[in-house]
Amino acid sequence: MLFNSFEFALFLPAVFLLYWFVFNRSLRAQNLFVVGVSYLFYGWWNWRFLLLIAFTSLCSYASGLLIDHHRKRRGGETWSRAVSAGNILLNLAILGIFKYYDFFVASFAELFGIADYDNLLLQIILPVGISFYTFQALSYSIDVYRGKLAPTRDIVAFFAFISFFPQLVAGPIERAANLLPQFLRPRTFDTAQAVDGLRQALWGFFKKIVVADNCAILANGIFDNYENLSGGALVIGAVAFSFQIYCDFSGYSDIAIGIARLFGFSLMRNFNYPYFSRDIAEFWRRWHISMTGWFRDYVYFSLGGSRCAPWRHYLNIVIVFLCSGLWHGADWRYLAWGLACGLCAAFGAMTAKARKKLEKFNPLYRQAWLKAVCQVTITDLLFCVTLVFFAAALYNADPFAIYSSMLQGWNGLAGSWHQVQQMLLDCGIDGRLPVVLLFGTFVVLAVEHGGRSVTRWIREQVWPLRWTLYYAAAAAILFFAAFGQSAFIYQQY
Repeated sequence: MLFNSFEFALFLPAVFLLYWFVFNRSLRAQNLFVVGVSYLFYGWWNWRFLLLIAFTSLCSYASGLLIDHHRKRRGGETWSRAVSAGNILLNLAILGIFKYYDFFVASFAELFGIADYDNLLLQIILPVGISFYTFQALSYSIDVYRGKLAPTRDIVAFFAFISFFPQLVAGPIERAANLLPQFLRPRTFDTAQAVDGLRQALWGFFKKIVVADNCAILANGIFDNYENLSGGALVIGAVAFSFQIYCDFSGYSDIAIGIARLFGFSLMRNFNYPYFSRDIAEFWRRWHISMTGWFRDYVYFSLGGSRCAPWRHYLNIVIVFLCSGLWHGADWRYLAWGLACGLCAAFGAMTAKARKKLEKFNPLYRQAWLKAVCQVTITDLLFCVTLVFFAAALYNADPFAIYSSMLQGWNGLAGSWHQVQQMLLDCGIDGRLPVVLLFGTFVVLAVEHGGRSVTRWIREQVWPLRWTLYYAAAAAILFFAAFGQSAFIYQQY
């Protein structure tokens, strides 16, 4: 069930009313209801996926109790470590079988020239959002083992924590220390919190339906025809895709956070205006915060972080980004994207001190605003360049052919733009699309420029302007929603 679907438009009000007016008599009843509607929401795609998420939840719940049980016994640390390791391996094995098995078998066969390997492939459907809820379950078990979190004995609350429907499919990847306690304490309806949630959800729908889906039309047209377009047109496609993926994914996060507030829950922030970052390290601290934080805490620090030899520190950074690339999908282009991002981040860390010294001699950096513009522009362009690998994986394209065209096939910005417009017209797409894109991206960047909470900014406006913004956003959403719904990019991970 998609957030931007007619089914969800019926599902959400019904769940909201039942949650607050029927199942509000006891905490356990509310949590049971959350589990039930979350499983309904998830099973809408394929009911068989429910068996997998239930098994993952049960194993992680049991591992927390067993770790705590053995830790209290004399000499039980070894058993606690074994239980924790066993649960980690089990979850990773499930993720590996469903997401990576066919990829590694095919890669191995191609590497060694094995022609007939189709009978070795499982060819099973990838469960929606498996990487998100698997990592959420893993973090619980690891935190219990490390003593950062007491295991819960409330199995209903735990199942609700793993399957909570607003963030189940595409995050944020919540930590048990933040979300699980919210299922263990009584919740009362807070009007201000609910209204703020509606504001944030509205903003998320605007980013997804008005901006991301229109950027997708442009990006789809360009990357589906990349072999016949100039380098300038491909650069335009890369920029369009960068806005598409940001507004699509951050839009989902805004909707998830907003809906969670309707039910009295606070989810972590997943994006912090990354396109205003001044270097690549800051960018990754602001982009998909729940995932980068997960890899930082459970992989980067486990490898030694920065408290080791410089070469090892840079290697740790690259390893973390390689893991991030693999997390996104079973495709060598995702790995290449992770490697490219890791090398950029490692180079940034390696040259941080030297760049600060050189800034004193750069005449462009003598003005604070010009320095900020230059740094933000360079960071965003660097991200767009690496993002070509990511786009190539989604569109099953050759990233090196795209890079080659970008470097050699320029015919001027005006000529490239004319080529893109002609391609849109040939595909039967309204020629006014570029105007919509420019307006939509301008609105997103203008609103997020100050780095303030969007919901707070709207709340602070005088009521005529505030309600004008509501109606304008809602009208734009309904207008573009009439052209059809599209899936969120990250729900496939």
